[in-house]
Amino acid sequence: MSDVTLAVDAMGGDHGVPVTVPAVSRALSRHSSLHIILVGNPDVLAPALAKAGLEGHARVAIEPASEVVAMDDPVAVALRQKKDSSMRVAINLVKEGRAQAAVSAGNTGALMAVSRFVLKTLPGIDRPAICTAIPSAKGHCHMLDLGANVDSQPGHLLQFAQMGQAVVRAVDGLSQPRVALLNIGEEDIKGNEQIKEAAALMQAAEDLNYVGFVEGNGIFLGDVDVVVCDGFVGNVSLKTMEGVATMIGGMIREEIGRSWWRKLSGLFSLPVLNGLKHRMDPERYNGASLVGLNGVVVKSHGGTGEAGFTSALEVALLEARRNVPALIRDAVAPLAQVSEQPAS
Repeated sequence: MSDVTLAVDAMGGDHGVPVTVPAVSRALSRHSSLHIILVGNPDVLAPALAKAGLEGHARVAIEPASEVVAMDDPVAVALRQKKDSSMRVAINLVKEGRAQAAVSAGNTGALMAVSRFVLKTLPGIDRPAICTAIPSAKGHCHMLDLGANVDSQPGHLLQFAQMGQAVVRAVDGLSQPRVALLNIGEEDIKGNEQIKEAAALMQAAEDLNYVGFVEGNGIFLGDVDVVVCDGFVGNVSLKTMEGVATMIGGMIREEIGRSWWRKLSGLFSLPVLNGLKHRMDPERYNGASLVGLNGVVVKSHGGTGEAGFTSALEVALLEARRNVPALIRDAVAPLAQVSEQPAS
């Protein structure tokens, strides 16, 4: 298996080095072909590497960066003022070809803006999108856009569908992923004009296995592989999922703790509860792809732990190995040719 190098923004996110470096250590132990360039302050990284047993590791290098993009930094600050941030330098490494992918837990808006500025979008793609795996009753599906574009046109939704299908073909090995458009109902008459126009475009698109509308509850039934929506709807949906999962987890703990008898019953139920937790664990699904760019960029949740950041690294490794940008380029090539034709 060929070697893959990931550029890691070691300083980004809520925790920075205490999470990113141990996660890198875990990923390196799992993947012998993985190489890492840790980007950040060498004075901070050196002791962290020593603590993790990575000092002098043959597959780890440090790339200095003097600045850090804070989680509350405006996009303009990250883009125009912090040109030597660990986030920017990591993405530059992808642009220069020294790394095949970049991973950051930093500010989402800043990461998207910097990635788009440095790497540019693929031909035929007007707007990049954020795509991630969502757990379902039959495994998972991929959903996009999750917040990069809050106001999308029907043509943009078609591009999201093409990109999502390419991602699923690459990472899940499905030759004909089922692509659905998120809507308020499954009937053709449901939805606003944006959704109806997008549906017509998807039905007419060649090499797109469009299966129709899916409602919000259908995301979790396992009957579709790609769920397409604009960034506003996608982000609200994602945050709703996170809130419901947190609420249910809290309710289960409260109910088990109400009496000693319930606590005892909870012990017998522990294997079931642990299995459920594993299937729904957000750290297993951490790692959202910024698709539509001339390079692989993966966004980790800012507050994730070591296991979650490791998952993000593995998403980047897989997408780099499968060369997802090239697959997306091929998928949207007909769209690019149409956009390049002169108007009559």
